[in-house]
Amino acid sequence: MPEIEIKLERPRVEMLFARYQELIGKDYEGYRNHVYRTITYAMHFLDNAEEYEQIVETAFVYHDIGLWTDNELAYLEPSEAVALDDNESFNWGLDPDLLRGAIHWHHKITPYKGPNAKVIEACRKADWIDASKGMVRKGLSKETIQKVEAAFPNNGFHNTLLRLAKDYGGSTLVGGLKVTKGIVKW
Repeated sequence: MPEIEIKLERPRVEMLFARYQELIGKDYEGYRNHVYRTITYAMHFLDNAEEYEQIVETAFVYHDIGLWTDNELAYLEPSEAVALDDNESFNWGLDPDLLRGAIHWHHKITPYKGPNAKVIEACRKADWIDASKGMVRKGLSKETIQKVEAAFPNNGFHNTLLRLAKDYGGSTLVGGLKVTKGIVKW
């Protein structure tokens, strides 16, 4: 695979986040950098083809947004709903099935083989890399992951997930179980 391309600025991502930054609040920097890391990985898996950039950027801005918009640990469906609403309201013209699929299947444990598999699978692999803090590498080298993490530091993102699990679930254990039941797909 060629060297990973790291884009430090993504105007579409910033535009999409503008509506939600205040709502995300103190968690914004961590979530934003998680989004940038996952976009970077997914676009690498898609050979940085421009035709996929808008859908990948949009899917990742929205993929976990239900944590903040709905205060929900089973956040896939709320995240999908917000993304689809905004896609329609702002006339972005993104394929709603692809947008929904990229969000819905990003925690799938096994490879995704359905419609739009190329993009959805790239997004799925990208999120697993970042959610596991690089323990799951999906073919990328440790050095490549370290470069991406250096460009977009964690800023407490994984701690935020633990805190939200506790806040929304009553305890880290109960919240963790709710998250697992609500978002992990086979």
